[in-house]
Amino acid sequence: MTEESPSPYRSYDRQWDEIEEMLELAETRGLEWQNWFEECRENGDREGMKEAARNFKALDGVIKCLKWVLGEEGIDHPLE
Repeated sequence: MTEESPSPYRSYDRQWDEIEEMLELAETRGLEWQNWFEECRENGDREGMKEAARNFKALDGVIKCLKWVLGEEGIDHPLE
Protein backbone atom coordinates (compact mmCIF):
# COMPACT_ATOMS: atom_id res chain seq x y z
CA MET A 1 0.00 0.00 0.00
CA THR A 2 1.08 3.58 -0.51
CA GLU A 3 1.59 6.21 2.17
CA GLU A 4 -1.71 7.82 1.14
CA SER A 5 -3.82 4.72 1.71
CA PRO A 6 -3.85 2.76 4.95
CA SER A 7 -2.98 -0.92 5.09
CA PRO A 8 -5.99 -3.21 4.72
CA TYR A 9 -7.53 -4.55 7.91
CA ARG A 10 -6.83 -8.25 8.37
CA SER A 11 -8.66 -10.20 11.04
CA TYR A 12 -6.45 -13.29 10.89
CA ASP A 13 -9.44 -15.35 11.94
CA ARG A 14 -9.48 -18.01 9.22
CA GLN A 15 -9.50 -21.56 10.51
CA TRP A 16 -7.22 -24.23 9.05
CA ASP A 17 -10.20 -26.36 8.02
CA GLU A 18 -11.60 -23.36 6.12
CA ILE A 19 -8.32 -23.07 4.19
CA GLU A 20 -8.33 -26.84 3.54
CA GLU A 21 -11.90 -26.60 2.17
CA MET A 22 -10.88 -23.75 -0.12
CA LEU A 23 -7.96 -25.82 -1.40
CA GLU A 24 -10.27 -28.76 -2.16
CA LEU A 25 -12.68 -26.45 -3.98
CA ALA A 26 -9.88 -24.86 -5.99
CA GLU A 27 -8.54 -28.29 -6.98
CA THR A 28 -12.04 -29.41 -8.03
CA ARG A 29 -12.60 -26.28 -10.10
CA GLY A 30 -9.16 -26.69 -11.65
CA LEU A 31 -10.13 -30.17 -12.84
CA GLU A 32 -13.39 -28.77 -14.22
CA TRP A 33 -11.49 -26.15 -16.25
CA GLN A 34 -9.04 -28.80 -17.42
CA ASN A 35 -11.94 -30.97 -18.61
CA TRP A 36 -13.56 -27.94 -20.27
CA PHE A 37 -10.30 -27.26 -22.10
CA GLU A 38 -10.23 -30.83 -23.45
CA GLU A 39 -13.86 -30.61 -24.52
CA CYS A 40 -13.24 -27.32 -26.30
CA ARG A 41 -10.19 -28.78 -28.03
CA GLU A 42 -12.24 -31.71 -29.30
CA ASN A 43 -14.84 -29.24 -30.62
CA GLY A 44 -12.29 -26.88 -32.17
CA ASP A 45 -13.38 -24.03 -29.87
CA ARG A 46 -10.21 -21.94 -29.61
CA GLU A 47 -11.84 -19.16 -27.57
CA GLY A 48 -13.15 -21.71 -25.08
CA MET A 49 -9.69 -23.27 -24.89
CA LYS A 50 -8.16 -19.86 -24.12
CA GLU A 51 -10.70 -19.15 -21.38
CA ALA A 52 -10.25 -22.59 -19.84
CA ALA A 53 -6.45 -22.37 -19.93
CA ARG A 54 -6.49 -18.88 -18.39
CA ASN A 55 -8.79 -19.94 -15.55
CA PHE A 56 -6.89 -23.17 -14.97
CA LYS A 57 -3.58 -21.30 -14.63
CA ALA A 58 -5.15 -18.78 -12.25
CA LEU A 59 -6.43 -21.60 -10.06
CA ASP A 60 -3.05 -23.29 -10.29
CA GLY A 61 -1.59 -20.20 -8.59
CA VAL A 62 -4.32 -20.22 -5.95
CA ILE A 63 -3.68 -23.90 -5.25
CA LYS A 64 0.07 -23.36 -4.89
CA CYS A 65 -0.48 -20.43 -2.50
CA LEU A 66 -2.92 -22.37 -0.34
CA LYS A 67 -0.60 -25.36 -0.18
CA TRP A 68 2.25 -23.02 0.80
CA VAL A 69 0.12 -21.41 3.53
CA LEU A 70 -0.68 -24.87 4.86
CA GLY A 71 3.02 -25.72 4.86
CA GLU A 72 2.74 -28.63 2.44
CA GLU A 73 6.08 -30.32 1.94
CA GLY A 74 7.72 -29.70 -1.43
CA ILE A 75 5.85 -26.48 -2.20
CA ASP A 76 8.25 -23.63 -2.96
CA HIS A 77 7.45 -19.97 -2.36
CA PRO A 78 4.51 -19.14 -4.67
CA LEU A 79 6.17 -16.04 -6.14
CA GLU A 80 9.34 -17.79 -7.21
